[in-house]
Amino acid sequence: MNKKPSLSRGQIWNMSIGFLGIQMGFALQNGNASRILLNFGANVEELSWFWIVAPLTGLIVQPIVGHYSDKTWTKLGRRRPFFLAGAIVASIGLLLMPNADLFIKFLPALWVGAGFLMIMDASFNVSMEPFRALVADKLNSEQRTQGYAIQTVIIGIGAVIGSWLPYALSNWFGLTENSAGGVATNVIWSFIIGAIVLLATIIWTVTKTPEYTPEEMASFDSETVVQEESGSLADIWKDIKNMPQTMRQLGLVQFFSWFGLFSMWVFSTPAIAQHTYELPLNDSNSPLFNEAADWVNVLFGVYNLVSAFYAFALPKIASKIGRKKTHSLSLIAGALGLISIYFINSPQLLIISMIGVGIAWASILAMPYAILGGAIPPKKMGIYMGIFNFFITIPQIINALIGGPIVKTFFNNQAIYSLILGGVCFLLAAIATGFVNDKDEVITA
Repeated sequence: MNKKPSLSRGQIWNMSIGFLGIQMGFALQNGNASRILLNFGANVEELSWFWIVAPLTGLIVQPIVGHYSDKTWTKLGRRRPFFLAGAIVASIGLLLMPNADLFIKFLPALWVGAGFLMIMDASFNVSMEPFRALVADKLNSEQRTQGYAIQTVIIGIGAVIGSWLPYALSNWFGLTENSAGGVATNVIWSFIIGAIVLLATIIWTVTKTPEYTPEEMASFDSETVVQEESGSLADIWKDIKNMPQTMRQLGLVQFFSWFGLFSMWVFSTPAIAQHTYELPLNDSNSPLFNEAADWVNVLFGVYNLVSAFYAFALPKIASKIGRKKTHSLSLIAGALGLISIYFINSPQLLIISMIGVGIAWASILAMPYAILGGAIPPKKMGIYMGIFNFFITIPQIINALIGGPIVKTFFNNQAIYSLILGGVCFLLAAIATGFVNDKDEVITA
């Protein structure tokens, strides 16, 4: 059995550069989807229900994509065809979501916007899972943590650009007006730019990163067969029942992590507009609301920038104290960041809160996958990465169903308390991490 050759740093960066475009689009979605839906007439307590289409499509799409990408061998390989197709459709969604009012002859803009949100997120999911599996396919055990850390750096860079773009277009280029549909023009142009960058970076990865052939994969692992049997979707259920213990343990960690993240993404704009800018509940079209929403994008950019820098340190920290302790401490930092928003009245000082969130975000994007990669068989890498997405999408779906009623019934429509709830979930995730069995963790003195 041969060992996978070590790749150069440049090769690892080329392999993941497409994630810059994906995450740029994802950041535009996270920072502006609630804002756009509010512009089209949604109420605060309804936001999580519109967002449910995103994780629901991920729940369905990811394991199917993982299953077929494990068994697909083409001239482009087995992973690249999927994230190329996903990028094309996601770009279309980016172009059309903020312009949903163009379709009001057929449906209300609010419902069209929610529909494009579903299409966009489903396409991001098609692209993301094969990227995760590609790192595991290409890198040996010694380089795996580095590979996911570099991927996290690229994710951070893309997210920073996507998050800050609306603010830059508004404050540096004077795009401050609202369109006829009520959406700010700086947001519309940000989505157009995001679509272009997404396609360009995906094409870069597709052209610069060859995949191993079935024969090469077989030589790297005695359990990998040269050509997989065709299989069926029924095999997904068998794989779920037989998932490794480490994966089950990580499931609880992921549940609380992503429940908290979903609360932050959905409710940050109304929370900060209400709590920090002291705007009335239903103000979603005033200049001050646009200012608050643009600042939320800046804050999201800050936490992504922090995550990009922190990701560089993750491999070294993990080698000293272990992957589990690294992840636990990072989640605690994120919890303190989210909870602190309640106690800070200055928009500028919220940057401090985002430092903690950025530390947690970097670890959430890297550490669970670094731990998981050593616990699953290489021939099942794609399907198990897809199934692992259950632990990301299910908590978001649950939050989408109950988050709005919680805000309305228990929080009196004060979205700031949803951010506090997210911080508490991060703390629970940190505790759950301590019970995970990391099979191939090596700690050096």
